[in-house]
Amino acid sequence: MSIRSAGGLGLVLSGFTDRPRWALVGSAALDHVKTDRIRTGELEALPVDRQELGDLVENVMDALEHYGSSLASTPGGAGWLYAQHVPVRRFVAEIVRKLLSLDAWEPFASTPGPLALAPYEGLVGLRTSSSREYLAYTVTWSGIAYLLGAAAPHNPTRSAQLRNRSRASTANANPIPLPSDLRQRDVVALSWTSRHTATLMPVLVELERDERTSLLLDLATDPAERCPAPTAGGIDLRSAPRDLFTLSGTTKNLHPPDDGQLVRVKGHDLQLPRLVRVLSVLLETNGGCTQPSWRTLVQAERWLDGVLAATRPHTVLLSNDTSPLGALAAHAAERHGANSVHVQHGAWTAESVAWPALHSRDIIVMGERDLALGRAWARHPEAEVHVLGQPRFDVLAGLSRQAQRRYLKKLLAPGGRRAPTRIAVWACQPFSPDHLKSHADLLLDGLAEADGDWGLVIAPHPAQGADAFTTLVKRDGGPPVAVADPRVGARGCLAGADALASAYSTCGIEAALLGIPVLEIGPPGERTLGLAGHGLATRCEATGDVAEALSGVRGGPTPIPRAALDAVCRWRGDSAARIARLITDRATSGPRADDSTHHDAGVTASPEDEGASVR
Repeated sequence: MSIRSAGGLGLVLSGFTDRPRWALVGSAALDHVKTDRIRTGELEALPVDRQELGDLVENVMDALEHYGSSLASTPGGAGWLYAQHVPVRRFVAEIVRKLLSLDAWEPFASTPGPLALAPYEGLVGLRTSSSREYLAYTVTWSGIAYLLGAAAPHNPTRSAQLRNRSRASTANANPIPLPSDLRQRDVVALSWTSRHTATLMPVLVELERDERTSLLLDLATDPAERCPAPTAGGIDLRSAPRDLFTLSGTTKNLHPPDDGQLVRVKGHDLQLPRLVRVLSVLLETNGGCTQPSWRTLVQAERWLDGVLAATRPHTVLLSNDTSPLGALAAHAAERHGANSVHVQHGAWTAESVAWPALHSRDIIVMGERDLALGRAWARHPEAEVHVLGQPRFDVLAGLSRQAQRRYLKKLLAPGGRRAPTRIAVWACQPFSPDHLKSHADLLLDGLAEADGDWGLVIAPHPAQGADAFTTLVKRDGGPPVAVADPRVGARGCLAGADALASAYSTCGIEAALLGIPVLEIGPPGERTLGLAGHGLATRCEATGDVAEALSGVRGGPTPIPRAALDAVCRWRGDSAARIARLITDRATSGPRADDSTHHDAGVTASPEDEGASVR
């Protein structure tokens, strides 16, 4: 079980007066305490009910919406809680999880009482993550005590790590100039990750073939996530201004005084004004394109307004309209009279999103199973959902299995040494180090027990640093292990694998489409893509499950019924063309009010609709 460290602290029963009192003390003092005690790392490792956690987070967010959603808005009218909902909700989940872990520890549950904080500890810190850029904000245990009412005269809101980030950033609020040569464009698309680029670029290429022009705005702050130069002449690529994502600074309206307003979280009273003040740390700290500061969002809106005014597009195309930049762009599109189109870039499950909300007018989903979620999450009053597959999967039919196999063998057997007979690819997510290690142990132990001669190639997530796997590659004994170039990733080598393993990487869907056996790994209760429920994967919760699944792998692709594949992803090799047709039809004919779900965007099925052979 993973222990999420919150520093060297422990929780102890400090004494009885009118009621029990609890205190946070240094771990060194725990050995000398005779009363009930527990290290905070052990406390955080206690299991909690995921359904209860989700319901309580929803209750807190509702209370926060009513209490403070109007405290700050952009000049264009986007409220802080609308634009920053995803990082805020994730942080609230951290708070609620810690409160539930208190209740899960029997000594506290039987004798609850006020919690005294550790003086001088920051209230907001960072968890460890294998992501290169994403800031995994968390509330410290002193922050929990503060939110429950403890006085904190000597506690800074930020940990030292966050204070250093703020000092290294800029508080410049001068207007950011627009390029002087912007021209009118039919479509403006936004991307800030390589997954967005790979999803949207095929659509822009199809639009260019139909003599439609587009502007692709590259908002990535990680160099590895930036858009490559487009080869189509009708696609103009522009990057965000260099200093747009460096802005930090105080958000004055998000520092309300204590006023006694509370939200109940089981037996705990969470003080709402203090919650807003703690959340302001997220909005005041520069977090790059995935978690931009409030000042960055205000400037980004002004810049985007200028771009849309200069280019006058009929469509704003997005691959994420829920996180801060996407929500802001969907809001701006509405104000500028442009249609907003969202193309699903990753697999969805009911519990897979930080905020179940889609703001665009047209929502493109991959498979039949995504229809219900798309409808439930749609926020636009005229939203329509279309099942059109995944544009970046169009190229799967042309992949060379032989070339990818040669790449995998070269990784596992450098210098001409003998390569293993069977090769598995592990498509990773940017989990915490402990979480990654638990998956690695499960997978490597299963490979060692499986029949046959197996090797493993680790494919880092695009946002993940390859150094996260150094210790795994150097592991003594067991099957040979290598790490793929992050620029190659899982989708650049999975066609050459005998099996693909992952918790919930979208590469699992690509492997299933190619007939490659998929293992959905992780302990019981861990989220997966749910491919096993469609007969497209094997759920592996223990070492024996992995060994059994791999031992049953046979050479060559496994034929899978079309209906099972269509439930997860409608794959015909023409998704980009169909989405481009939808965009141009919408621009010329306006909303279709007669049908809120279009499976083919007006394109008639034909014999060619069967798709190209993957062989």
